[in-house]
Amino acid sequence: MKDSIRHLIQQALARLTAEGVLPEGSNPTIQVENTRDKTHGDFASNVAMMLAKPAGMKPRDLAQKLIEALPADPSVSKVEIAGPGFLNFFQNSAALAQRLDAALADPHLSVSKTGSKQRVVVDLSSPNLAKEMHVGHLRSTIIGDAVARVLDFLGDEVIRQNHVGDWGTQFGMLLAYVKEQPKGFDSPELADLEGFYRAAKQRFDESTEFAERARKLVVELQAGDAECLRLWKQFNELSLSHAQEVYDRLNVMLTPDDVKGESAYNAELADIVASLKVKGLLSESNGAQCVFLDEFKNAEGNPLPVIVQKAGGGYLYATTDLASMRYRSQQLKADRALYFVDQRQALHFQMTFEVARRAGFVRSDMQLEHMGFGTMNGADGRPFKTRDGGTVKLVDLLDEAEQRAYSLVKGKNPDLDEGELRQIARAVGIGAVKYADLSKHRTSDYSFNFEQMLSFEGNTAPYLLYAYTRVASVFRKLGTGMDGLGGEINLEAEQEQALGAKLAQFAEVLNGVGEKGVPHLLCSYLYDLAGLFSSFYEHCPILTAESETVKQSRLRLAALTGKTLKQGLALLGLETLERM
Repeated sequence: MKDSIRHLIQQALARLTAEGVLPEGSNPTIQVENTRDKTHGDFASNVAMMLAKPAGMKPRDLAQKLIEALPADPSVSKVEIAGPGFLNFFQNSAALAQRLDAALADPHLSVSKTGSKQRVVVDLSSPNLAKEMHVGHLRSTIIGDAVARVLDFLGDEVIRQNHVGDWGTQFGMLLAYVKEQPKGFDSPELADLEGFYRAAKQRFDESTEFAERARKLVVELQAGDAECLRLWKQFNELSLSHAQEVYDRLNVMLTPDDVKGESAYNAELADIVASLKVKGLLSESNGAQCVFLDEFKNAEGNPLPVIVQKAGGGYLYATTDLASMRYRSQQLKADRALYFVDQRQALHFQMTFEVARRAGFVRSDMQLEHMGFGTMNGADGRPFKTRDGGTVKLVDLLDEAEQRAYSLVKGKNPDLDEGELRQIARAVGIGAVKYADLSKHRTSDYSFNFEQMLSFEGNTAPYLLYAYTRVASVFRKLGTGMDGLGGEINLEAEQEQALGAKLAQFAEVLNGVGEKGVPHLLCSYLYDLAGLFSSFYEHCPILTAESETVKQSRLRLAALTGKTLKQGLALLGLETLERM
């Protein structure tokens, strides 16, 4: 609808320019926004206020000229001038109802991408291997997953890339320690990968002889020693199996086929450095090979370096990232690459993106976007830790979420059988953890709070899951599904019109999520939609409506609401329930 109104305004501007009312070259970016107060219409534009000065007119006078020049459109019932010169557009309820009927008949809910479809690489999760995933990996994993799902739904070709940390000095330490275990990889200590890592690190810190052995094994591993590579692969397989269990439990669309770790680029790193040298971008600083960028300076005003090779010959994250950017541009042919990585890495990505462009590693038209996010904090406002200050395993957090949800659901429904209780607890517990994160703006820090996220009130997963079951219960009472309904939608009551207008915004919201990488927009939309359905449900009887025509119309509105809620929650990676 916003696109339609923009098009109408553009035609009116062209007509006024041709008539000499507006000067040539009056091509502003036309803003069309949803109104907060529906007595002021459904959409508003400030275009008359933007162009009043170049037109030499008062904004309200120009607004009147624009209204007179607007082509007739059946989807707009009227246009009014408000305040200093806003144009307020009122939707035609009949035309809106027809669009809603079309959405209900379409498995894709009439959602399409507003711009051209693209091939998009989504870099997400990226845990360091040889450890178990901890809470710090949650945001990259689930925010990246939600955005990837939305882009998929909009029609983009999405390539997920799990850039795991599967190379580096820590593997020498782990190889040395596993060699000390009588049973090697069958050692029972490896059942707790995090504990095994801590024990190896303790040996490394306490024993000079062990540390020297570990460093020697790193050199052998990097040189391609067969035995070191065999053990390294076993560590990676073990770590990735732990990670995959977490992904499956989180209902995240990542598989082993999506893994493209740091080690995958080892053979290319020397060429990356050589290519930078050929381009004249390299400088030596204290024996290290660096790229200095004038636009990035330190506190003293000196250019900051992007170090691509250490004095000892080793490579860094920047080198691997440059190799991955080149691969994603030249091999995967990506139009766009989104990096879901901690906000604290913002400068790193700004600098490596610029180096990649100057070196010609990526095409000039390829979009490189760092989708940074804030930290997940405890009640004290500091990064989430265990009581003894250690790292919280992600699997432990999910265990507790499910157990808390189980106790909550059992308290409300003591007669449910155990199997259904466990199913509901899983959906509610995991959904609560995910939704609490996704509903916050990506760049914000947030405090983790089980009580708030498991509440059935407010903008939470339990509230939305319950809202969907309310819709489902209507059709359960009716003894039919949400498909194959007769009649057509008529928007008569105020609550019907408000719900219909919100349902029509689904495609716009999803396009915003895909463009900006911010799933909280979808969360806010679904929360508002659930609230409007609750008001509709309360004021507009469905099964006891005054006539069959009204009943069918309201059933269709309820069905479209249910399908939109279910699809929206699925795009966030949440499992819906038919009853709770």
